[in-house]
Amino acid sequence: MPETNIFAISQRQLDDAAAILGLDPSTHALLREPMRELTVNIPLKMDDGSVHIFKGFRVQYNDARGPGKGGVRWHPDETIDTIRALAAWMTWKTAVVDIPLGGSKGGIVCNPKELSPTEQERLARGYIRATWRMLGKDTDIPAPDVYTNPQIMAWMMDEYSVIQGHNVPGIVTGKPLSLGGSAGRSEATALGGMYVTREAAKALNLELNGATSAIQGYGNAGLFAHKLAQQELGLKVVAVSDSSGGIYNANGLDYEAVSQYKRETGSVIDMPDTESVSNEELLEMEVLALFPSALENVITEQNAANIKAKICGELANGPTTPEADKILYENGVFVLPDFLCNAGGVTVSYFEQVQNAYGYYWPLEEVKKNLDAKMTLAFEAVHSMAQAKKINNRLAAYLVAVERVAEAAKLRGWV
Repeated sequence: MPETNIFAISQRQLDDAAAILGLDPSTHALLREPMRELTVNIPLKMDDGSVHIFKGFRVQYNDARGPGKGGVRWHPDETIDTIRALAAWMTWKTAVVDIPLGGSKGGIVCNPKELSPTEQERLARGYIRATWRMLGKDTDIPAPDVYTNPQIMAWMMDEYSVIQGHNVPGIVTGKPLSLGGSAGRSEATALGGMYVTREAAKALNLELNGATSAIQGYGNAGLFAHKLAQQELGLKVVAVSDSSGGIYNANGLDYEAVSQYKRETGSVIDMPDTESVSNEELLEMEVLALFPSALENVITEQNAANIKAKICGELANGPTTPEADKILYENGVFVLPDFLCNAGGVTVSYFEQVQNAYGYYWPLEEVKKNLDAKMTLAFEAVHSMAQAKKINNRLAAYLVAVERVAEAAKLRGWV
């Protein structure tokens, strides 16, 4: 049976890259496992006076190139293996866009939709109290991820500052602007994805303006992808979906209308003047650009042959299994792999750290210009590697990133 454990998948992807690079056994072994990980139990006093115990994680995968960087996910199905895989991908992501950071990740097993705002605040502070010894602006910097947001980051920053006895804005990124956040951070993941989609279209000689696209997942990344696909690339978004299902309109879906409907009803389903589609049907639509923006393992050996998009921009982490990757490559689907395509978020998080460090904040246009430059260079490095080695883009991205991390580990004398 195909592997579905995403940490095992991430290790297999590394193994393939290590073989092509000819990594020595000790370097390969070092890069195959996290350097540090912590599991904690967080007691939380609920609003009704009862106490629930929530399990939390922090994994620091590799910090050869700089401090760990990685989001904190709140999800009822969170596992340590998911966190390990995401910390690994953060390591490769920071390396492929060539910023001086390593990779880490955190999470809490919970359903935030069942928690009141006061319970969420206590949980955010409890997580920091349980993990603060591993954190620091020079060691490991958390950020928002699935079901976490700028408000949760603000509570985490405040709790860490209370523990330290002074204000430490740089301990987290993705903060509200009024607490030292960066302009452009909320849309950064999607915006970075649009920049590399633009570069892919240039490389493939495809016209994006007026072409069709579909977005699977309508959380932060998917919602901004809808807005920016229209605004930055002129794409016509004909289908979007969330966990409840999807909608389709051949004439295109207006971002303002769909986002307002989602805010009002909690889902995109049953929006007037649209047809219903399933998440599975959306993935297989005949569009120029497909953006998987939800969770892991949605493009598999079972449906990969049915993917008709010319460009598949992975705004989610791990949406494509290794078996599916091979099928997509053979069928000529140009995959922009997750740790390249969605690296805009961590890149602007890095910009936020820089701005926090010297107390001067950039206007949005400067953030966008610097992000564009980083994403364009990263695309060029990956595309050149793929062309030179005649391999798929994911493997090429691994070669670029793993080579950079391996070099840093060797220069430090670790291996």
